[in-house]
Amino acid sequence: MFPIPLQRTLAISSLVYAATLWGVMWYPYRLLNEAGVGGIASSFFTYAVPLLALGWLHGRELRRARSQWMWLIALGLAAGWTNLAYVLAMLEGEVVRVLLLFFLSPLWTVVFARFLLHEKLNRAGWAVMVLAAGGAMVMLWQPNGDLPLPTNRAEWLALSAGMVFALSNVISRHLSGVTEGAKSVSIWVGVAVLTVTGLWLFPGELDFVEGAEWSVWLLLFGVGIAIGSMTYAVQYGLARVPANQAIVIFLFELVVAAVAAYFLSMERMGLQEWVGAIMIITASLFSGHMEDDQVKEKRHV
Repeated sequence: MFPIPLQRTLAISSLVYAATLWGVMWYPYRLLNEAGVGGIASSFFTYAVPLLALGWLHGRELRRARSQWMWLIALGLAAGWTNLAYVLAMLEGEVVRVLLLFFLSPLWTVVFARFLLHEKLNRAGWAVMVLAAGGAMVMLWQPNGDLPLPTNRAEWLALSAGMVFALSNVISRHLSGVTEGAKSVSIWVGVAVLTVTGLWLFPGELDFVEGAEWSVWLLLFGVGIAIGSMTYAVQYGLARVPANQAIVIFLFELVVAAVAAYFLSMERMGLQEWVGAIMIITASLFSGHMEDDQVKEKRHV
């Protein structure tokens, strides 16, 4: 075993690594889409790679966690939709707007934690809800007076991905005694199940297979390896880093994505998006202090 300070350094580094990769992962998916590989098909193949290559290593861990199988299934389906909706939103929408809607997850975490974990909503929790909801309204405000709602499918997908991401985090907290490997396999299986269903509904997504060049398969394999490493990194980090610090690290993804979108797709954010972004990021930072307050309350009971 590593010394505790080294474990903490490795955990923080693993979260930074995952946030950095997720900040640029939209780009290879767009390259695949341009090569004729749709979002459902690319998600299936890129998540099948770690599942087939690494899933068998965690069979014993899954058997030990069989008393928690229902929760592992729920985690897999929630994380599966999070990842699939995220990829589809990135293919169709503006990178930074998609990420901002995704990072409304602290708002949904407050709600899910209240009903699933019976956590009391304190002042910081109310601040999270007000800031996150206010940031979303600013970003989505329509000059013509229409309701501040997502205006296209990509934004709805991003919003739903953030909601289900929050749900998967709450479920993961409930599964605190389950190993990172077992959780990772559940996530890969969840994506596989949802994408197989999607391919059954939209079989045309597999038309690329007949004429795909070797470079397409190599890119699919490379993205799959990256996703496998990110899944491990996130599960390892979340088990060893306090939630308030983890959410700050995850916000680094926004910075990486904004820079990558500027140079790779020439996307720009206007003043309205910047104001909404600041409010949403502040809500994410507040969500960590909310958890600290709850821990203090429990210690004084």
